[in-house]
Amino acid sequence: MRILAFEDMYDIHEMLVSAGIDTKPFVFEQRWNSTDALEHIRNFRPNILLLDHYMPPISGYEVLTQLLDSDVPRPDTIVAMSSEPSKNQAMVERGANHGIVKFKVTELDIWSGHSSS
Repeated sequence: MRILAFEDMYDIHEMLVSAGIDTKPFVFEQRWNSTDALEHIRNFRPNILLLDHYMPPISGYEVLTQLLDSDVPRPDTIVAMSSEPSKNQAMVERGANHGIVKFKVTELDIWSGHSSS
C-alpha cells in the first residue's frame, strides 16, 4: 500500500510508528509543502492520500480541488487531517473520504490489521 502525506509540521510516519502501527507493509512518502502537489500525486500513485489544510504554498483543500478537477487518478482513500475540524469537514464535503484531527489520524480504521502489537 502506497501512502502519501502532505503535512508541513509533524512527521506522520513517526506518528504511525509511535501508535504501534506496523508500517513495514507501506511505501510511505511525506511532502513537507504542497509545491507541485499534483505532480507528486501523479508520480507516486498513492492508495491513501493524507492532506493537511494549513500547508504552504496552497492549502490541502486547494490540493484536493485541483486533484478532483484534474486527470490525475484519484487515490482510493483521501483523508483530510487538519488540526481544525471545520477544515476537515469542508474537505469531506468536497470529496475526501475521511476527516479527522491530525493527532487522531492513527485511530482511523484504514490502519486496521497493521498493528505491531
